[in-house]
Amino acid sequence: MNIDAVLAAGRRAAEQRMRDRIRLYEQAPDVFDREHGTTVPGPQNTWYEGKARIEPIAQASGEDAQAGDREVRLLEYRVSVPWATVLPPGKRAVPGLRIEVLDSPDPRMPGLILWVTGANYGDQATAWRLTTEDRS
Repeated sequence: MNIDAVLAAGRRAAEQRMRDRIRLYEQAPDVFDREHGTTVPGPQNTWYEGKARIEPIAQASGEDAQAGDREVRLLEYRVSVPWATVLPPGKRAVPGLRIEVLDSPDPRMPGLILWVTGANYGDQATAWRLTTEDRS
C-alpha cells in the first residue's frame, strides 16, 4: 500500500471521530460607541464552519492569569478539523483567532469560546490541528 492510500484512510478515520461542530473566526477590535457610552464588539469574519474534534490536552495543568479584576484559569484544548479544510485566500491560522463550539455530544460544550494559540501544518497529518485555550 502506498503512502497516499494510507493517509487517505487515516484522514477518513480522523473525520469519523469529528463529532463536534465549530466556527473558526477572527474578531475585529471592539469599537466605543460615544453616543451610547458603550463598547460594541467588532464584526466577526468566519473562516471555517463545520465538523471538528475537541479534546483537552491531558498534560496541560492550566495556568492562572489575571483578566481585568478577576483571575481565570487557562485550559488548553486541541481542535482537529478535516485535513483538507480550506482557509480564505492568503490567510493562515494565527494566534488570536477564535473558535466557537456550535454543537457537541457533550451538552456543556456549545457556546464555549476557545482562543487559537497555534496551528500545526504537515502533508502527512490525518487532520489539521489547532492548539487553543479556554480563557473563561
